[in-house]
Amino acid sequence: MAYENGALDATLAAAAGDDPALLAELRNAFSESLANQVDLLRRARCDGNWNVAAMRLKGLAASFHAEGLIGLAEEALDSAPGEPVVIRKLERFLNEFVHPAD
Repeated sequence: MAYENGALDATLAAAAGDDPALLAELRNAFSESLANQVDLLRRARCDGNWNVAAMRLKGLAASFHAEGLIGLAEEALDSAPGEPVVIRKLERFLNEFVHPAD
């Protein structure tokens, strides 16, 4: 799943207004939080830890109107702990958010 900048970027831009420094800070905070939850999913070995990380990820995505990420979080919730396909999709989403194609 490719990173889609639509609603997520619009939400960040609306929150930052005309302040490019604030926009950069919000993008950084989002990407750090996303990276943290992906790392927790990567290390989860039981249903409880996996589900907590996936629910936090879904909450983060919903807070920023990141529909694609909400779908990935739901996919994680429907998967077994450590599901490599889900983790790779989340890592790809994070990488494309941090390094968007020009």
